[in-house]
Amino acid sequence: MEKYLVSGGGGFIGSNIVQALVDRGDQVRVLDNFSTGRRGNLEPFGDAVEIIDGDIRDDSAVRRAVLGVNHVIHLAALPSVERSVQDPLTSNDVNINGTLNMLLASRDAGVRRFVMASSSSVYGDTPTLPKREDMTPMPLSPYALTKLAGEHYCKIFHRLYGLETFALRYFNVFGVRQDPESDYAAVIPLFVKALRNGHGPLIHGDGGQTRDFTFVTDVVAANLLCCQAPSSAAGAVYNVAWGNRTSILELAETIASVLGTPLNPEFTESRSGDVRDSQADSTLARKHLGWEPAVTLEDGLRTTVDYFLNHVP
Repeated sequence: MEKYLVSGGGGFIGSNIVQALVDRGDQVRVLDNFSTGRRGNLEPFGDAVEIIDGDIRDDSAVRRAVLGVNHVIHLAALPSVERSVQDPLTSNDVNINGTLNMLLASRDAGVRRFVMASSSSVYGDTPTLPKREDMTPMPLSPYALTKLAGEHYCKIFHRLYGLETFALRYFNVFGVRQDPESDYAAVIPLFVKALRNGHGPLIHGDGGQTRDFTFVTDVVAANLLCCQAPSSAAGAVYNVAWGNRTSILELAETIASVLGTPLNPEFTESRSGDVRDSQADSTLARKHLGWEPAVTLEDGLRTTVDYFLNHVP
């Protein structure tokens, strides 16, 4: 039986990964300080999950967490471009120093695989689409820069120390357990919350900006595949996304249609650090990880809306 550590396992994506691991009978440990994650996300798993309440910047907590672990799936971070623009110092401390702490402890504990959550934001606003991993990154925000630094640390630890690392660039992940109450909530839970309450969703800019939305179970699958891919696939960065483009206005229209409500959007100024268009080329993940996305945007939105209607007050 394999043993996994999921840092940030109380968060949206982390708790979905924990669920998949528990469902297939693996041993699971979570390291989380619950500054952005929620304990309630882990309550359904009961004693099947060992929880270490700690910060990834705390060396003793991290070293205790990696002890006896085969695979580390590292999602703990301070999310949000907007948050990093407001407070770059803390984003740098958590996302770069915390990731380095995790890598050092994993190396010293003999961890086999280290999978890091990165972000499509590292590409910046370059006009070429779709985004490929061999493009020169042009981060526009402190958050994007911290993720790029984490990727490079993973590559260095693979090259220097033999730790089999993988960095996955997520493109606008959505799905169940995404928090609509966060000050930095993602666009889909915010739109669902507004529309179900009879309000027009707030759209930054003209709504023509595009994103490549990916349902959370497809992201979970990519993480688990990294833990069983050939060693030759390690030390690399992989895009994880469908490869489609959907405008924010089209997204709002689809959610309104699923909910059966009128749209009536409200428009406001664009946000600092946001990119205009995003779309992935996931050829490398398909080729080297054997990954294939399975949930379309519309199917994922129906599942997500159903979750919010039945589980979120």
